[in-house]
Amino acid sequence: MNPTKPVHKVRLGTIESAVWENKLSEGKPYYKVTFCRNYKDGDEWKTTESFGRDDLLVLAKVADQTHSWIFEHPPGK
Repeated sequence: MNPTKPVHKVRLGTIESAVWENKLSEGKPYYKVTFCRNYKDGDEWKTTESFGRDDLLVLAKVADQTHSWIFEHPPGK
């Protein structure tokens, strides 16, 4: 497994989550999750960790789907 790539992503519209597998010092795996919003600045796509009012329900849905995936795929299995 490549430690620089997420093990899973969920994306709805411009909102995205990335699931990262990490290991505790004793070697036990666990997940961490990051969220971002993609936007276009001119011709260039960028990301931010800032969300507006209209992003929040989509962010909640992405978080819910990410949560479901994590429970269906225990780390290290």
